[in-house]
Amino acid sequence: MIAVCGGGEVDGQTAELAEQIGYELAQAGAVVVCGGLGGVMEKACEGAKRGGGTTVGILPGTDRRAANAFVDIPIVTGMAQGRNAVIVHTADAVIALPGAFGTLSEIALAVNMGKPVVTVGSWWTIPEVKAYDTAGEAVAGILETVATH
Repeated sequence: MIAVCGGGEVDGQTAELAEQIGYELAQAGAVVVCGGLGGVMEKACEGAKRGGGTTVGILPGTDRRAANAFVDIPIVTGMAQGRNAVIVHTADAVIALPGAFGTLSEIALAVNMGKPVVTVGSWWTIPEVKAYDTAGEAVAGILETVATH
């Protein structure tokens, strides 16, 4: 189970990255875990579905109908941003795309939990987080790390 984290509102390039990451994760047999809403979350789920995969959306509210159309398993938490801890605990690793403080909190939680984290198109550097230039490199890198972690 790989979490794909990033902004709820994204530009075209980030949306394309998220969809490609979701697709490649699904093709590799990974389940995509995310926050279940729009932006990076929706595009990663869309890509995963296109790739024949399964998606889990950990929602901030209490209405599973809030999940994007590509979420197979919506999990309601009623925890708002606190759901980020559930996302990271659920996943074996995290791929982070550009976002805001919610994304940064998911990265921090994962690093503190000792879970592998990689980024694509990142706007910051963190020594524990490996940055990649493409979706394919990020997926290959995180899957290799999970296999040896």
